[in-house]
Amino acid sequence: MTAQIISGTELAKTIRTGLADEAAKLKANGIEPGLAVILVGDDPASRSYVKGKQKACAEIGIHSFLYTYPATISEEELLAKIRGLNADPAVHGILVQLPLPDHIREWSVIETIAPEKDVDGFHPINVGKMVIGQPAFLPCTPHGVLMMVKSAGIDIVGKHVVVVGRSNIVGKPVGQLFLREHATVTYAHSKTPDLPAVTRQADILIVAVGKARIIGPEHVKPGAVVIDVGVNRLESGKLCGDVDFDTVKEVAGFMTPVPGGVGPMTITMLLHNTIEAARQLAAK
Repeated sequence: MTAQIISGTELAKTIRTGLADEAAKLKANGIEPGLAVILVGDDPASRSYVKGKQKACAEIGIHSFLYTYPATISEEELLAKIRGLNADPAVHGILVQLPLPDHIREWSVIETIAPEKDVDGFHPINVGKMVIGQPAFLPCTPHGVLMMVKSAGIDIVGKHVVVVGRSNIVGKPVGQLFLREHATVTYAHSKTPDLPAVTRQADILIVAVGKARIIGPEHVKPGAVVIDVGVNRLESGKLCGDVDFDTVKEVAGFMTPVPGGVGPMTITMLLHNTIEAARQLAAK
């Protein structure tokens, strides 16, 4: 048995076609969806991510505003810029590329973004609404993971989902989204004793720890769905996930690849949130 591959690239393409239609409808009504991206410092990975987001915006008809600042910018100056964008009617979504320099408090930046423009889905108000089941902007990577599982026709109700990782960006919220879909959810992390014993219970295993190939076949129940959120660069320059793809594909029923898996869906759900923010602000 070899796992069936869930392609994030193909699913993203399909969703983006629909989003381009939505953007065109908004434009026909005089509203051009706008995404403001703030990049602080000169981290090559961050610069690459931002470039990818700008390209995706251009492809579907979202106007992107890029603001770049040196790593020495003060927190107050950055917050003042965000407040200005909150008040700008041409901007429907605001994204501050993480990570930030040590002297800038991440939570302070996230809380300053207006919840109705928080297209990353990180603001405590949006996180709270997500947890209690109210409409909210969902964090992009977790939302993308859920869409990928659903796209494969996998029934989530009653399934045991094990999430390896507990970050605020992926681990915690992805578990909450599957809980909303009536799954039974277990969180595992670096302090979990006998990790393979826990992960082998998973019908759906979601791995988001940022350690290359930490999950091998001994961690996976035969036929399980394995979603690899990790992106790690090897010394050779190649990218790999948190899951050892070549060995796990012989055990799993479904798998996502790296690259071409969750990554394209993360950007797609950002575009989705931006279009939705434009629609909501237009309706006011």
